[in-house]
Amino acid sequence: MGNALNTLRDIVGQLTGILVALVGLGIVAGVVIGTDVAFVPDVLTRVMDTVSMLGASGLVGLIVLAVLLELYR
Repeated sequence: MGNALNTLRDIVGQLTGILVALVGLGIVAGVVIGTDVAFVPDVLTRVMDTVSMLGASGLVGLIVLAVLLELYR
């Protein structure tokens, strides 16, 4: 049972790494090419909206950001 959970955790970790890389690629492509990237539309706009929302939330936004960063590690 423990081996299956470790395997599942590894798979989820690898998928998360791929998704983070795709978001990074979408941000760079959005800056270089423009906001309408064919394979990931409006990534830059969505990231900016999320950062703006966290910033408007004040302390709660900082706590959420800290939790997300800790989960990413």
